[in-house]
Amino acid sequence: MLDEGLCCGTWAMKGTLLLVSSVGLLLPAVGSCPMKCVCHPSSNSVDCSGQELSKVPPDLPPWTVTLLLQDNWIHWLPALAFQSVPLLTTLNLSNNSLSNLAAEAFYGLPHLRVLNVTQNSLLSIESSLAHALPGLRELDLSSNSLSILPTSLGKPWENLTVFAVQQNHLLHLDRELLEAMPKVRLVLLKDNPWICDCHLLGLKLWLERFTFQGGETDSAICRLPEPWRGKALLSIPHELYHPCSLPSQDLAPSLVQQPGSSLQDAQKSPVNSSGQQDPLDCEVKPKAKPTNLRHAVATVVITGVVCGIVCLMMLAAAIYGCTYAAITAQYQGRPLAPARKSEKMGSKELMDSSSA
Repeated sequence: MLDEGLCCGTWAMKGTLLLVSSVGLLLPAVGSCPMKCVCHPSSNSVDCSGQELSKVPPDLPPWTVTLLLQDNWIHWLPALAFQSVPLLTTLNLSNNSLSNLAAEAFYGLPHLRVLNVTQNSLLSIESSLAHALPGLRELDLSSNSLSILPTSLGKPWENLTVFAVQQNHLLHLDRELLEAMPKVRLVLLKDNPWICDCHLLGLKLWLERFTFQGGETDSAICRLPEPWRGKALLSIPHELYHPCSLPSQDLAPSLVQQPGSSLQDAQKSPVNSSGQQDPLDCEVKPKAKPTNLRHAVATVVITGVVCGIVCLMMLAAAIYGCTYAAITAQYQGRPLAPARKSEKMGSKELMDSSSA
């Protein structure tokens, strides 16, 4: 009996040690928290902000849903930088030193909804970012050094609702980029040095339709041309814009002096040596107002009302003319016979009195 008890005690101890060892091996992988970070398992968030980090911590807990990396020194995001946190929905990278936003860095984040990269040194973003983050809803690129944005995304950014590019160096913004965001409801554009020339007419038309349909935006203020400095883009009348002509390869040889043409004529060509249109020729010139949905509807309504009024006036004039003609035809001739007879009798009496 004693031997059996000792044997059972030994096996129980071995089982306990095995269980403790297994838990000890699993806990570091599931519940570990990177150095200089504060983990909150109750809210599935990890706060690594303000820790002078130069790269994304590699040992983030896989249960992380919210990751705060703002106020660090991160200057580069490698491919699959966040592969250890596939459940991530909110990522804050503001106030770092990022100069590029590579799409490969965000591969493996199908649930990311909010991306904040404000106050960095971004010079550009890749058009493939929409492919890497198809579920993204809020993208904040404010307070960077962006001077140009992709003209298109290649595919619609179906779920994006907030797009912010405030306080950058943007001169123009192609409307095709915004048209690739069918669900966007808030667009923030202020504090950019917008040049309100022909290249920005498409943005103006898009913003008019966007606000007409209930979208919200701030004031895009023009820096150039000089007459419009400080004025809101949406306040400038359409007729003051001169639509840009499409670039054509046939225009490039126009700089070559042709027989019978002078050098001055060649210098006046609107195409420069790089084959692009001279920006000076994009300055506003009076031109007929381009087609706009609201203006087109208003024009049709007003034209219909005017045509209706004119038709009513013509109908009234026709009725009046017909009535007058009928009355004139009815009474024409009958009053004239008695009048002539009276005239003859008066003349006869006058002659009789004279002979007497």
